[in-house]
Parts: sequence; structure tokens; C-alpha cells
Amino acid sequence: MKMLQVAIVQLAALQVFVIFLSGGADYIPPSRLDGFVYQNGYLDLDTVLIEAFYDPVCPYSRDSWPPLKQALHHHSSRVSFLLHLLPLPYHDNAFVATRALHIVNTLNASATFPLLEWFFKHQEKFYGAQTRNLSRASIVDEIVKSATEAAGSSYYNAIKHGFNDTKTDYQTRVSFKYAASRGVYGTPSFYVNGFLLPDTGATADYKTWRKVIDPLVGVKKSIQNEESLRFFL
Repeated sequence: MKMLQVAIVQLAALQVFVIFLSGGADYIPPSRLDGFVYQNGYLDLDTVLIEAFYDPVCPYSRDSWPPLKQALHHHSSRVSFLLHLLPLPYHDNAFVATRALHIVNTLNASATFPLLEWFFKHQEKFYGAQTRNLSRASIVDEIVKSATEAAGSSYYNAIKHGFNDTKTDYQTRVSFKYAASRGVYGTPSFYVNGFLLPDTGATADYKTWRKVIDPLVGVKKSIQNEESLRFFL
């Protein structure tokens, strides 16, 4: 088991090394931090930061989202959530779905997570036997229609044009390479305050997330109370 873990780490390191060698100009730091911020649209550094790496057509990503979402709503302003996308090469149409999320986020950020949840709900339409005999163009057309429902009918042409825009292709590639640079090779993967949350994945239910987050929120509260006391002293 230990040898297997070492082999996995070595493989991840090799992937990052290859990306640095072969990425060229495509790997320069992007103009903004990768990822989509949940709800308020900005990251509060005075909160517990949870990062997730999801594939929109990954069943395990789909199953892990409802309990995590419930925990995020429970803790509300005390927790920030940053979603990273990792389109896995062995999931049919993962790259196209990820690109759609980048397009919609640029046009109407409030529709990003509703579209993600739409993909989760209709995953079976975009991989396996369902798309075996479909052309890429027909799949993109279906995704454009669905993304329009999430973003609003006025965005149809902009979303359709987005699939011809090299910027959205670049953003999707950056997401993939960012995940590799963090050593992430599967979905879902979670980080809490920058540290990998091990042995959870799709098995993390609501109680598990509460056990992870509650002590961290309590620590932050105690630190803030101590700092307030020192101010008055």
C-alpha cells in the first residue's frame, strides 16, 4: 500500500514536470486566480477556505456536492468556497462541459453553480452510450441550449459564440493544468485552508463536513475574541 502511494505521488510529480516542459506560453500564470467563488463572489481571507476540484460529468463529484452545499449554507459567512474544475480525460465531454461553465461564468456569474447542478442532474446525457453516435457539434448545441436556460435567454448567442472563442479554450486548459500543478489527479478532491483533506471524496456526508469545519470556525472565533480582549486591555 505504501509503495502504491509513493508511485501515485511520483506520477503526479511527473505530470507537473511534463506540463512545465511542454506547456510553453500556455502555462504562464493566468490573469486571475483559477476557480469560481460560491455565493458572494469574493474570497474573505478571514473565513475557512474550502476548495473543491470537480468534474461536471463525474458521478462522484455529483454525489459529494449536496452535503457540502448544506454545510456551506449552515456556516454561511464563516466559510468561503472556491470551485476548481478538472475535466478528466476519461469522462466523455468533460472538457466541453467545463468550457461551458467558464463561458457562463464570464457572462453571468450568478448562473455558474446552477449550470453545474444542471450538469450533475443530467450527467447521463453527456457520457457513455448516450453520446457514442453523436457528433461534437450536436453535443455542443445541446449544452448551449442548457447553459442558456441557466444564464438567461438573452445569452444564447454569446454562449454559442463562446465555444468559438480561443479565450474560453485557454481558460479550460488552465483549469486542467492548475489541478495538475496542485497534484490533483481525480475528482472530487478537497482542500481546507490550503491543506488536502484526505480519505473523503464522495463519501463525505454532512456530518463529516461539520466535523471538519466546526472546530476551525471555533478556533477563529476564539482568536478573534482574544484579540478583542487585548484591544480593550
